[in-house]
Amino acid sequence: MVADWSVRRLTADDWQRYRAVRLAMLLDEPAAYGSSFAREVAYDEQRWRGLFGQAIFLAEAGDGLPLGAATLLRLDPADVPEIVAMWVAGHARGRGIADALVEAAVTEAADGGATEVRLHVMLDNPRAVAFYERAGFAFDGAHGDAPRCDRMSRDLPSIG
Repeated sequence: MVADWSVRRLTADDWQRYRAVRLAMLLDEPAAYGSSFAREVAYDEQRWRGLFGQAIFLAEAGDGLPLGAATLLRLDPADVPEIVAMWVAGHARGRGIADALVEAAVTEAADGGATEVRLHVMLDNPRAVAFYERAGFAFDGAHGDAPRCDRMSRDLPSIG
């Protein structure tokens, strides 16, 4: 079966589209992202465009309906990249979208020379934990900055 959706990397010119998706994420899962709708709805265009120093991926249906998003955060080239702001719309879950978003981020990290990718997951979200384990991530003993939030990592094959 051919997927009726695709994943693409957004550019700063997509800032309004990402704004709408990000605000939907914050309304859908308010405790999951370390921010709030009230905070981010007030961001101006410059602030939204500034987010595109990172790789932001969007999954969307053929008609343009956003289905999910993920960001690969790497503030410094020496940092281990992290997948953050991962979200799949409730109506789109179970279609492989999360897999495609994670693989897009992992590919981006590997292409940038990373040998590892990290993420944080809330321990009270067993569906997310199971998904990340299936995607090759394992808990590495580090904790996040929120209660019951732990870090997972995945080694990447070295190139060359």
